[in-house]
Amino acid sequence: MRKIMVLEHISLDGVIQAPGGPDEDPSGGFTHGGWVSPFSDETLGTLLRKQMNLPFDLLLGRTTFEIWEPYWPQHGDVWPNVNKAVKYVASQTRSSSPWQPSVFFRGDIAEQVAHLKQQPGADLHVWGSSQLVQTLIQHGLVDTFWLMIYPIILGTGKRLFAGSTPPTAFQVTASTVTPNGVVVINYERA
Repeated sequence: MRKIMVLEHISLDGVIQAPGGPDEDPSGGFTHGGWVSPFSDETLGTLLRKQMNLPFDLLLGRTTFEIWEPYWPQHGDVWPNVNKAVKYVASQTRSSSPWQPSVFFRGDIAEQVAHLKQQPGADLHVWGSSQLVQTLIQHGLVDTFWLMIYPIILGTGKRLFAGSTPPTAFQVTASTVTPNGVVVINYERA
């Protein structure tokens, strides 16, 4: 059985929107894009590279996929596994992409992801994808949260835990605090 791991850059107030750059996701009038860069350091870079070099497939929402689709094929030297991974995309509007291998889900996403988890294959890594993550949380499909918690409050933006989240227990299995104050923590379902 595959596991679903949600990997997120997250502010102290739970914002996960547009950590990488000012134009990454300005939806909803979000103006704080690129908020992680002041906290980058060698320790965080090492932890990210280690995570990025694990075998995985990707499970992404359409918006995150469309942000990544033009970028990663041109930057595969940074994260080679991202182009090799099967990209499972939750989308009601898309059905194909030149960025392969890609598989698009329509309809009942939770049901399709639950079925996918039962199939053999690499674990499924979810980056960004705020709406998809809400669906996965609501249906008890998340096995692991690998969070990079940044010492910043943004006040606005898409949040990791939005709306009504069902009670679920997790346990810490690894943690590191970087020199610039980012807490990198792995929570496994208890």
